[in-house]
Amino acid sequence: MARFGSSSMTRIATCDARLQEVLHRAIEVVDFTVLCGHRGKIAQGRAFFTKKSKARWGQSKHNSTPSQAVDIAPWPIDWEDTEAFVYLAGIIRAVSHDLGYGDIIRWGGDWDQDERMRDERFRDYPHFEIKE
Repeated sequence: MARFGSSSMTRIATCDARLQEVLHRAIEVVDFTVLCGHRGKIAQGRAFFTKKSKARWGQSKHNSTPSQAVDIAPWPIDWEDTEAFVYLAGIIRAVSHDLGYGDIIRWGGDWDQDERMRDERFRDYPHFEIKE
């Protein structure tokens, strides 16, 4: 069974308790790493200016404390393997539903949650957020 490394654990600790619960359950099913939980002002500015985020500081769910967003990636990371990201998203969605959070946790690959990814203009496959 996979387990989180110390960097992932540190990043998870910055997240909303519901996201933490989902991630801890999902790691029992599939191996992945946590890239980012809370994002400070400098990190958010960098994400915005490198076009990894559409949000400026204070506009992202990553900027709240605790973070209302988390970015994760299948392990080992292969940025070209979008199928691995979609598979991981399916696990996260299933775990979210199992825990009763299916209606509040949104994936950046399907912003409108219509289970169709082709209608999305901005695909942020690593991103999950609390949509409240």
